[in-house]
Amino acid sequence: MQIQEKPKIDTLFEWIGGEANVKALVERFYDLMDLEAGYSALRSAHAGPLDNARQKTFWFLCGWMGGPQYYLERFGHPMLRMRLLPQQTGGRPIGITERDQWLACMNQAMLETGVDEALRKQLNASFFQTADWMRNKSE
Repeated sequence: MQIQEKPKIDTLFEWIGGEANVKALVERFYDLMDLEAGYSALRSAHAGPLDNARQKTFWFLCGWMGGPQYYLERFGHPMLRMRLLPQQTGGRPIGITERDQWLACMNQAMLETGVDEALRKQLNASFFQTADWMRNKSE
């Protein structure tokens, strides 16, 4: 009997299970944001319907995790902080409350979509760094 080695996973995209799982994560994230009262400050930072945000976040996360560069191909470098300055977000500031709700919502979405615990912890650490850097108001 031969023992097969576990294949090496090179990217977060592979680890999460590819496009279908990134899509499921993004869908659950935005569903939670739209439905849960505990994410109301985060939801109010997104004007109108969430369809565009869902699609762009899916494209962005695919590339950020090491998969297809859909976002980059369509829009170029994300320049996230510039895109979320108050003048680009219609004057909606992003502070500690919005950051913390984004992180909690994403963590809940990862739990509910079955993201591997070790991967979830790694993503949470990376998401915190990015989310904290994205704040455009002091509190």
